[in-house]
Amino acid sequence: MTDALSTLPLPRHPDPADAPPLRWGVLGPGAIAADFTDSLHRHTRQRVVAAGSRSAERAQAFADAHGVDRSYSSYEELVADPDVEVVYIATPHSEHLEHALLAIAAGKHVLIEKPMAVTAGQAGRIVAAAREAGVFAMEAMWTRYLPQTDIVRQLLEDGALGDVRVVTADFGGRAAFDPSSRLWNPALAGGALLDLGVYTVSWASFALGAPAGIIASGTLAETGVDEQAALVLSSAGGGQALLSTTLLAETPSLATISGSAGRVETDSPFWGPSGLRVFRGDGTLAAHWRDPYGRPHRDGMSYEAAALARFVAEGRTESPLHPLAEAVDTLATIDEARRQLGATRVE
Repeated sequence: MTDALSTLPLPRHPDPADAPPLRWGVLGPGAIAADFTDSLHRHTRQRVVAAGSRSAERAQAFADAHGVDRSYSSYEELVADPDVEVVYIATPHSEHLEHALLAIAAGKHVLIEKPMAVTAGQAGRIVAAAREAGVFAMEAMWTRYLPQTDIVRQLLEDGALGDVRVVTADFGGRAAFDPSSRLWNPALAGGALLDLGVYTVSWASFALGAPAGIIASGTLAETGVDEQAALVLSSAGGGQALLSTTLLAETPSLATISGSAGRVETDSPFWGPSGLRVFRGDGTLAAHWRDPYGRPHRDGMSYEAAALARFVAEGRTESPLHPLAEAVDTLATIDEARRQLGATRVE
């Protein structure tokens, strides 16, 4: 067991440039779409060929800034473009349901920014529509496709950590209070859990599966959205996850998985390219892996796009590394946490 932890497995598919190219359309040309597009163009053979916005000026400015061939002044025009094979949905998550269904109805594959929708019920509607249409659909939980995550995945698959007992993750950032902004406005599905906490809940799901029990504590902003939350999730096998998220303070953005034979501790941030330390069951350091690939921060989004392209080429309709049912389950956990907190909800 010591050898298994001292000699870490290599990440599989580390180079996004290996994936077959697809032609992408960006629906919602905001900041995350800009980083996504730049990441694809820097590190992959994927190409964003069209951008769509409700504002012709905004769409054209995005296209000019990021080397995109065409711009559209409506989302309907974007999804109707016959040259677009897959649509990246980067609008606020309060609009994900509408825009995912729009793209799916046009026969396009979809990559939907996290969270896939506002509630598990909404996410289920997207899944049903994609399956009926026979198109590929995936939540853009890019952490699942990072090289460091694949190392942890292999340790879990091989049982190198033993029985997983405790999982932790935090993600918090300090956001100025603005009741009209997407973070603080309940009409825009604001709150820490849907914006940042989804990463921590997804990490717990990755390590333990869907929870059998959920306990949530936290505070609400004056607008009624959750500004801070702590979750204790319990698994059917007896493992626990301790998760925290906040809009009130910067937190370390670290994650761990502790088992009976060893533990993994990520570097910061756990949700982006960084690194990890692996410890033996007696607490001694077995290995420290640092990401060597030179795709820092949101450049790591290139991995999820490359994974999607590979899956489509294989004839799949969902990601085997992050199945649609798991994305729905993650939102069901957040639904219950927000219910316990009394957060204002928009269905």
